[in-house]
Amino acid sequence: MTFGEIVIGPPGSGKSTYCYGKQQLFVALERPISIVNLDPANDNIPYPCAIDIASLITLQDVMSEHGLGPNGGMLYCMEYLEANYDWLEDRLKELGKDAYVLFDLPGQVELSTNHNSLKRIIQRLGKSGFRLAAIHLCDSHYVTDATKYISMLLLSLRAMLHLELPHINVLSKVDLLTQYGDLDFNLEFYTEVQDLSYLENTLSSNSSRYSALNMAICELIEDFGIVGFETLAVEDKESMLNLTRAIDRATGYVFVPPVNTQVPEGTVRDSMGGPSSARPNVHALLSSAMGPRVGLRSDVRDVQERWVDAREEWDAYEKVQWRREGEALRQAAAEVEQHNNNGSFKFVRGSKSC
Repeated sequence: MTFGEIVIGPPGSGKSTYCYGKQQLFVALERPISIVNLDPANDNIPYPCAIDIASLITLQDVMSEHGLGPNGGMLYCMEYLEANYDWLEDRLKELGKDAYVLFDLPGQVELSTNHNSLKRIIQRLGKSGFRLAAIHLCDSHYVTDATKYISMLLLSLRAMLHLELPHINVLSKVDLLTQYGDLDFNLEFYTEVQDLSYLENTLSSNSSRYSALNMAICELIEDFGIVGFETLAVEDKESMLNLTRAIDRATGYVFVPPVNTQVPEGTVRDSMGGPSSARPNVHALLSSAMGPRVGLRSDVRDVQERWVDAREEWDAYEKVQWRREGEALRQAAAEVEQHNNNGSFKFVRGSKSC
């Protein structure tokens, strides 16, 4: 079974940046990852691309040949990809069964809310052995305005109902939240989608004419009770790790290191024998499915403290830690070099005495 993510979201929400950050993180963790660009308008790809839809079709060619606009051309490209699904399937098979695949989708929200081509492509991927989760990125500046926040909730709900996948909504660029203005409530209110009736005064003051409609929409969202958000600062390692744990739990993915992976000294072997890296770890499997997530960014209150309440203090603290880590690495490298030089010197003297 091949695992992966369908990365969706409005234009500018950070989809390609997220894919690039994920690729860097997984390379550092020595986890497999392949990124598939399915945006025919993306001609400035920042990450190493395993499969690029541009080799099949581009938005510019469609607009020139058929006289379509950007939105119509994008829908045509997705329909063309669906009609030529064999092209995608053949290239995915080349990645191998152990690949972890990120699908970077276009920013047109119609594709993930009401157009059926993407949905049918995802269904065919599922039938061919893919276990996928939808990662819906939303710019965090929407939470600073009540009306925008409600529209984001509706968009997220519609995408969840349409794609029918394990679904994780993400407030991206949370590290830039203070630049957009003050929050009316704590960040936890927006990520947990708590009692939306607290927004009534703000919504009524912005558009009193539609206050009844606004509250009816809020009640609709609460009746479903399935919308919630994770947070993401793509340049923050702890934030990326926390989101990765959430995604792994949604898909049931447990990474088993290669057999030749080095294990710490003193590692306890169980009664089954053999290296622990050669088989799935039962504790890891159960903790991934049921255990609480742990880490510096696992609690949204910690996220608010880091990026909203005490950002300057945390920035200063992390700069000091980075400086210490850099000095420690330089010192370790110098010691290794000195040890190697001493070893080569002793070897030369020994060779002369022989």
